[in-house]
Amino acid sequence: MNAKDLELKIAGLQKAIKEHKDFTGTYENDLKETQKQLEDYNKPELSPVVMDQINSVVESVLNGFNWDDSDNYQDLEYEIDYDGRVSLSNISFDTCEIHERIVDQVCNLFKEADAPEDETPNE
Repeated sequence: MNAKDLELKIAGLQKAIKEHKDFTGTYENDLKETQKQLEDYNKPELSPVVMDQINSVVESVLNGFNWDDSDNYQDLEYEIDYDGRVSLSNISFDTCEIHERIVDQVCNLFKEADAPEDETPNE
């Protein structure tokens, strides 16, 4: 083989690789879409009205939460700056109370259904 043949072969191989990359991209997109469909397959469906109710409840809990209550914050660490000012350097938020409120309000929107897998078989 001479240099011209090798250059042609390289160009052909690059073209083949590029074409296969296009196919790979299509297959990857199809794979992601199918994986998402499988993930969503067993999820219960909610109507837009119920979704709006859930959003409304979560929003009302967050808006009605007392963010000024210092008991909701933990691990307050203060520091003194070089100019003598005291500042808060670290703070963590206790999410338990807000989590409970949101879950309670969302659960109040529904009634719990009997699940066949929870029933014990008659012996």
